[in-house]
Amino acid sequence: GAAVVCGDTNAVQVVLGQARMPISRLLELTRGSIVELNRKIGAPVDLMVSDRLVARGDLVKVGEDRLGVSLTQIVKDYVPD
Repeated sequence: GAAVVCGDTNAVQVVLGQARMPISRLLELTRGSIVELNRKIGAPVDLMVSDRLVARGDLVKVGEDRLGVSLTQIVKDYVPD
């Protein structure tokens, strides 16, 4: 139940975007290659826990050299497209 989940430590992933490409293109990637993502600059990022979308938010600067996410939406019953 929820009590068990609340006591556990879970990895949180922040997803900036996604890209699709043929394997042949993937194999051609080298240092300096640019992979174009499906999101625009300033678009919200997705906060994922156990491969499930739980929130969306904006990237923010934290301290001198860290990134954080300012949550703008909590997703309760997300249904994938």
